[in-house]
Amino acid sequence: MVKEGVYIYKVRELTAGIKAVLEDTFSNIWIEGEISNFISHSSGHFYFTLKDDKSELKCIFFKGHNEKIKFEIKDGMHAVCFGKIGIYEKRGQYQLYITRMEPKGIGALQLAFEQLKERLFKEGLFDESAKKPIPVLPGRIGIVTSPTGAAIRDMLHVLDKRFPGVEVLISPSRVQGESAAEEIARAIHDLNKLGNVDVIIVGRGGGSLEDLWAFNEEIVARAIYNSKIPIISAVGHEVDWTISDFVADKRAPTPSVAAEMVIIKKSDLLEKLDAIEKQLKDYPLEAVKELEQRVDELEKDLSLRFRHYMELKEENFKSLSEKVEILSPLSILSRGYSVSFKMPGREILKNVSSLKKGDAIETRLSKGIFRSKIEEVL
Repeated sequence: MVKEGVYIYKVRELTAGIKAVLEDTFSNIWIEGEISNFISHSSGHFYFTLKDDKSELKCIFFKGHNEKIKFEIKDGMHAVCFGKIGIYEKRGQYQLYITRMEPKGIGALQLAFEQLKERLFKEGLFDESAKKPIPVLPGRIGIVTSPTGAAIRDMLHVLDKRFPGVEVLISPSRVQGESAAEEIARAIHDLNKLGNVDVIIVGRGGGSLEDLWAFNEEIVARAIYNSKIPIISAVGHEVDWTISDFVADKRAPTPSVAAEMVIIKKSDLLEKLDAIEKQLKDYPLEAVKELEQRVDELEKDLSLRFRHYMELKEENFKSLSEKVEILSPLSILSRGYSVSFKMPGREILKNVSSLKKGDAIETRLSKGIFRSKIEEVL
């Protein structure tokens, strides 16, 4: 619209013009800042603000792009974002449309690893109390890995060397790439569904953090935790640690070591059985000899105890005899005393009140007895 030689813009025209300039000038840019006011919308889109000490920038991270990130976005996180500046025409507001994001100061995968590790730790998935014992002699061993990788060849070689003929069931899955985590979780589930597997090895050979990432996915962690069958995690080399290592019932530094841990050497087992057999054969004779020695010891102990018992009884008898001797009336009589009885009933005389003239009495001395009649009671 032109008025007196001056063009007058409509709001939408000006907004469209600014949009064209911004999108042309800032079409592919990297920008860093601190995340604040983060919102994860039900639509799957992320909305937040990037800010520094002086300015703020509205941002939108559409679902189609944010699904690829591994880490969790939080307020206060410092991030580097890639995208383009555009205008939200309805509000005339410029904002950053993000297609990629990296945490500042730490790699995205490393951050995702630390975040998931912390969250699962708090949930109790790493607790020792939840870990199941590995059977000493499994009848059937399940293995979840790539059927074409070096890891499966190494494990089968070790198992055949340690225990020829042991039954192994391979539940194949990819161990790297987009759908690897889902395949690993499904393979664990399938082995559990069979119900006749005693132990499972889950793993692969070494590689970069990206190569091993499937074993850091939450779906694999929960499949291991929910497994009714004990699981040994054997991912990468000795220095490599994954989330599956923390959740599993046992961690092996390499797939080959896992094969060594899962079953005893057959030769060692046979040696132990031979030793047990020999012990069982020798046991009755040794037991009899030991019992004979025990009988001798008991007999000797019983003899000593009986002799000691009789000595104590003899001492007690002598003591009682002496006491009886001291208290015996005969002993008293021997010291010059006598005892008199009223006849004919032989009633012991204790005082003269029971006597009268003419009564017959009998008196016993230490040696002999005499009879007399009462002449007078005084």
